[in-house]
Amino acid sequence: MDNRQAIGSWLSGPRAAAEEMGADFGYRGKRLGLPENGPGSVAPLGRRFGAIFMDWALCLLIAYGLFAPGDQQAAGNWAVGIFLVLSVLTVGTIGCTPGKRVLGIRVVAESGGRLTLGRVVVRSVLLCLVIPALVWDRDGRGLHDRLARAVQVRI
Repeated sequence: MDNRQAIGSWLSGPRAAAEEMGADFGYRGKRLGLPENGPGSVAPLGRRFGAIFMDWALCLLIAYGLFAPGDQQAAGNWAVGIFLVLSVLTVGTIGCTPGKRVLGIRVVAESGGRLTLGRVVVRSVLLCLVIPALVWDRDGRGLHDRLARAVQVRI
């Protein structure tokens, strides 16, 4: 093996190196028993980012309009609280936030059923902390979803 090939595998990351050695990771959601494509499959990251962007924009709009008109700093602080309440209420009742609904995503338990209120609260609080949402597993689930034993799937 020449140096270029060794450097290429190092830069590609451990998954690429493991795949070169014959490891089969499968598709996202395979370990959870989810289909590869279509309804019930793991929601793509782009849609999930789009949904959280829509939800955050809605929360900022509510905070700026109702709680902190003219004060952007206060509106940002209020928006976090509104986001928490929005997430707990909507995911806890219908399984998706407004942004997720628009983009065809639903949050379900790993077993396929609805999340309990306790799991929804844990997931929402961790999502508000941001960092857990940026740590993903090989199925594309954030740490907040793993700890709540939840999966974001396509509708």
